[in-house]
Amino acid sequence: MLDLKGRVSIYQPEQEGLQFPYEPAFESVEQERRHRKERLVAACRAFAQQGFDYGFAGHLTVRDPERPELYWTNPMAVHFAKVKMSNLILVDHEGTVVEGTHAVNRAGFVLHANVHEAHPDIIAMCHAHTVYGTAFAALARPIEPITQDACAFFEDHVIIGDEAGAVAVENHAGSNVAAAFKGVKAAIHQNHGLLTASRHSIEAAAFWFIALERCCQQQLAIAATGIQPTYVKPDRARYSREHVGSEYIGWLHFQAIWEQLREDSPDMFD
Repeated sequence: MLDLKGRVSIYQPEQEGLQFPYEPAFESVEQERRHRKERLVAACRAFAQQGFDYGFAGHLTVRDPERPELYWTNPMAVHFAKVKMSNLILVDHEGTVVEGTHAVNRAGFVLHANVHEAHPDIIAMCHAHTVYGTAFAALARPIEPITQDACAFFEDHVIIGDEAGAVAVENHAGSNVAAAFKGVKAAIHQNHGLLTASRHSIEAAAFWFIALERCCQQQLAIAATGIQPTYVKPDRARYSREHVGSEYIGWLHFQAIWEQLREDSPDMFD
């Protein structure tokens, strides 16, 4: 059952005094900015843990809470495992670095800037050149409802086929990607890879990217058997998506990753 804020009541502790990761409330925009930047760094470190690095490819973004026309992103040619608070950069929709000393990835700027500009409600976005996601994207097929994990994306992702496979370095190259993100949290860009977006947090965008890559791996593994899988029926898949595929649940999943990184990687905050 969903409450009025879209939270799943089964995940909320009914007993008082139990430890549980509640969503933060901020007393100032500076506090919220630091929170977003810390979680952006943690998302980059999580991508490193997952092996999502591929040279300088891959970019994660989150809007600045005070200046929503600007977004924070990982620096160009810095490994996900080496991203930290001090080397994040703040970029505008024209690709100008407003704060920071590193360059911006042009391809990342084009895709993300177009999405952020076209959808003011989207707070964060993730993209990386992953093994399974990139391979699956070559098939130009949607994630099928073959597991509960996959059902989180049922009717909540799209296939982008136009201009697929080409490097996006011109502003117009991201227009199709931007148009595709109306009302969904994920996209499979044909011959390119996976993208996720969140209207909630960078944590949700990052976790759903990790989850989507895993779903691609699962679907490729099942396809390799040559056996036709059993599908979850649409009504059950839709029910599962509503209960385990929300922005809040993505945020909640990421809290376990955050706590592990916070303890094991204190250099994130340098």
